[in-house]
Parts: sequence; C-alpha cells; structure tokens
Amino acid sequence: MAAIRTQRQIRQRASWWFAGLLLANFALMSYNARDDATKQRKIRSLTQTIAYPVQQGASSVGGWFGGLFGRIGQLRGAAAENQQLRAQLDQIQAELRDTRGRAAEADRLEKLLSLSEKSEYKMVVAQVIARDPSLWFDSVQINKGRWSGVEVNMPVVTSGGIVGRVVSTSPWSAQVMLATDEKSGAGAVVGQLGQSNSLGSVKGLGESGLLDMRYVSGLEKIQPGDIVVTTGQDGIYPPGYNIGEVVEVRPGSATQAQVIHIRPGAGLERLKEVAVLLYHPPARSESDQSLPNVEKKSKQ
Repeated sequence: MAAIRTQRQIRQRASWWFAGLLLANFALMSYNARDDATKQRKIRSLTQTIAYPVQQGASSVGGWFGGLFGRIGQLRGAAAENQQLRAQLDQIQAELRDTRGRAAEADRLEKLLSLSEKSEYKMVVAQVIARDPSLWFDSVQINKGRWSGVEVNMPVVTSGGIVGRVVSTSPWSAQVMLATDEKSGAGAVVGQLGQSNSLGSVKGLGESGLLDMRYVSGLEKIQPGDIVVTTGQDGIYPPGYNIGEVVEVRPGSATQAQVIHIRPGAGLERLKEVAVLLYHPPARSESDQSLPNVEKKSKQ
C-alpha cells in the first residue's frame, strides 16, 4: 500500500514538475528572445514598460519633496541674508547719523571761529553739558570755568546771537542764565544801532521761549521780522550783538509803550556749543546810568 501511495504521489507531482519546467523554459526563451528591429531582449523592454509608471511617479514625488525642501532651505537662507542686511543697514544708518552729527558740530564750531575772528573780544568756546531740568529755558551748565578765564556776568553768545550771562562759576564749569529767564535783561534797539530811536530793554518770558521788549515808544514803527540788537547800556553785553527777531507787535500810543515779543536768534532750545566773551564793560558815566530806556540790573 505504501508503494502504491508513493507512485501515486510521484505521478501527481510529476505534472507540477513538468509545468514548472515548461514555465522555466518559457522564461528562458522569453529572456533570450530579442526584438528584430532593436535587437534588445523583449523581457527587458517589458520590464521597462511595466516599471515606467512606478519610476515616473517616484520621480515626481521625489522632485516635489526635493523642491519643497529646497524652497525651505532658500527661505531660511533668505531670512538669514535679510537679517544680515538689516544689521548692515542699521550700522550704516548709525554711521550716517554720527557723520551728520559730526558735520553739524564742525559747522557750529566753524561759525564760532568766524565769530571769534570778527569780534574785538577774546572768546572761550565751551560745550553745554547740562540743563536745569526744572527750568528748561532758564539755565545751562558749560564745561569751562574760572581756570579758563570765565567770570560772573560775562556774556555768552553763539553765531546766532546772545545766549545769556554767567551767574556762577567753578574752576572747571560755569552756570549760564539764559536770556529767556524772567530775571534776565539787556539793553536793546530795533534796527541798526546808532540809526534807530526804537530803544528799550528786553526781558525773558520764561517757558514761552520768547523775549519781551519794553519802553519802546508807541510812535516808533515796529513790525514783525525786524532785527533787535544789543546797545551795550546794560553793563553785560557789548553793543551790536544780535538778540533776535520781532515776531509780535501790539501798537502803543504817544503815552503808552508798544508790546513787542522777540524770538531769540541763538536757538536756545538746541544749544550744543557756545562762546563766553571775556568782556568787561567800560565804566559808565552818570548820563549813561540815568538813561530811561535801560532797566537796572539787580546784583545776584
């Protein structure tokens, strides 16, 4: 029985072996079969044909992912480059501001030098190092004092006009009361000194930043835009220095003085450098001391 079963199994398996041999033979024949025109193996051409869609899809997907990651890399590179360019721009702008500041400082110093060359008085050029925070328009501190020849009541000017007068000193610094302080005062004339009868005195109006000119006769013709200069009658400022420009006039009469407001020419709100005039006024005669247009100064 065992021998019969074994022969039966052999016959059954023989058919499978035969089919396998036929398939292998077909595969070998197909593999070796060549196209008459191209002389290529047909199996290779069939394989390429079947694999093409898969390869094409894989290539497209790979290209898409490659492009995506490439764009992400480009964006990161662009962001880094943008940040670098911003840093360079900030540096250039800082250098430009510094250059403009230096140019402005050089221009101011050049104007002070020109003023010194034209003036008959010796000058000490100083920098403004502080302002009184409670009295913004009233006083400033400069970096020159007694060791530089600066004394109390010496006038302080810029190329634009008078700034104020020295009210206290130390060996290396000094405090300057600005012309806009309500306690300040200066002899003044509207127009050309020696040619105009519009004499008076100016006094500060405090935080308005303007000056008030008093005692000018209502009969004098004054209008906005007129220039006001020092007369030298106050014992502080030399004659002929610019005070400012008339910005407001309220007409008076033969018995009532005009109300005149002046904008200082020195630009007191943006002072950087100033010049202290080493000036001592000449002794005044009795006639000078009794001039009605000069406001007497109180000693401080």
